[in-house]
Amino acid sequence: MTARPDGNAPRPDTGNDRRSARGDERYGQLGLVAAVQVLAMSVWFATAAVVPSLIPAWRISGDDASWLTTAVQAGFAAGAVLSAALNLADRLRAPVLIATSAALAGTTTLLVPLLADGLTEALPLRFLTGFALAGVYPPGVKLIASWFPAGRGLTIAVLVSAITLGSAAPQLINGIGTLPWRGVLIVTAALAFVSAMAALRLREGPHLQRGARLRPAYLLEMFADRRQRLINFGYYGHMWELYAFWTWLPTYLAASLTAWRAGTGGRVTVGVVAFAVIGVAGVAGALTGGAAARQLGSERVAMWAMIISGGCCLVSGLMFAATPWLLVPLLGVWGFAVIADSAQFSAALANAADARYVGTALTAQIAIGFLITITTIRLLPSVAGGIGWRWAPSVLALGPLSGVLAMRGLLPRRAGRGTPTRPHGAQPGR
Repeated sequence: MTARPDGNAPRPDTGNDRRSARGDERYGQLGLVAAVQVLAMSVWFATAAVVPSLIPAWRISGDDASWLTTAVQAGFAAGAVLSAALNLADRLRAPVLIATSAALAGTTTLLVPLLADGLTEALPLRFLTGFALAGVYPPGVKLIASWFPAGRGLTIAVLVSAITLGSAAPQLINGIGTLPWRGVLIVTAALAFVSAMAALRLREGPHLQRGARLRPAYLLEMFADRRQRLINFGYYGHMWELYAFWTWLPTYLAASLTAWRAGTGGRVTVGVVAFAVIGVAGVAGALTGGAAARQLGSERVAMWAMIISGGCCLVSGLMFAATPWLLVPLLGVWGFAVIADSAQFSAALANAADARYVGTALTAQIAIGFLITITTIRLLPSVAGGIGWRWAPSVLALGPLSGVLAMRGLLPRRAGRGTPTRPHGAQPGR
């Protein structure tokens, strides 16, 4: 019964009241999960943002410094592999797993400025940071799926946009502030601790599938299914490009601005533009991709996003050393497209996987994807050492190309001259 404001007799609850309350609750949980991801993921590129300061402080080369980001990728992949093999995302309560993982990521990030005096101490800590973050994002996707059984392309896009914003946060902190490199890492670690506290307020939704048992063989079953296999292959092409672009964007941008006019590639300019490209354009791309998926389907949105981002990879060489009035818009389009498909791979797999093992499927997908990112993060500076930063990003186009081919295999095929047919089980906009 619900009390009336005029003090008269209470009126009975209606089904509409309950549905409205449940709707308010699920959107509140979506906002809270997004906030948790923004805060926790700020530690991901914390050291990448301060590499120019670390190089003289630790007396290392730029190539050596790239291992700081590679260590996070490797740690994330290792954590995701272990989580997938043990089905942790489907066997543990998501709020507790996320909170514990965010706190661990904050602790290992905080220890870098407190203990590290070079790569020897920093690399293991960055590996553990990535390992911890594997318990933040995949369970977050599953949590959202438990509140939104339909329309996942858009809701997961909200989550991906939060991750994008969090990943870009260190660039903004470093670009507009006057903090030394240790201060930047301490601030991002503090944000991860706030994330851990906020995660304890998360709740699992009514559509959560319970009762999952330890079943490592599900990973083989997932790849035996053609639809899940092609979705994963498309995601791997996407990951070939994404993190190498995010990692080396500041370096490419600084080199291009310096070639255009010496002295323009300073810390503030590069930091603010990098945040705008990764964070602002990325959030817009993720949300637009999610909205478009409601009409076009996740597979088609992912394919077109990779066509655009792959084109940007190829055009980036022609725009190198161009006026910022041309270069920055190109980078904005690239930052928009490179993430517009990310949520769609998660949404497509969440729909195609066994409902009891959605968390395991997503974690396995992400684990292999991040193993691939290690290759391209290490590859790009090596290529740049041979041919320069003008043409080095062109090699990233190989990822979108392979991803487009995989997603084409999932699009509806025409039966003769009739209407398009839809793959079994596919639902547009989910």
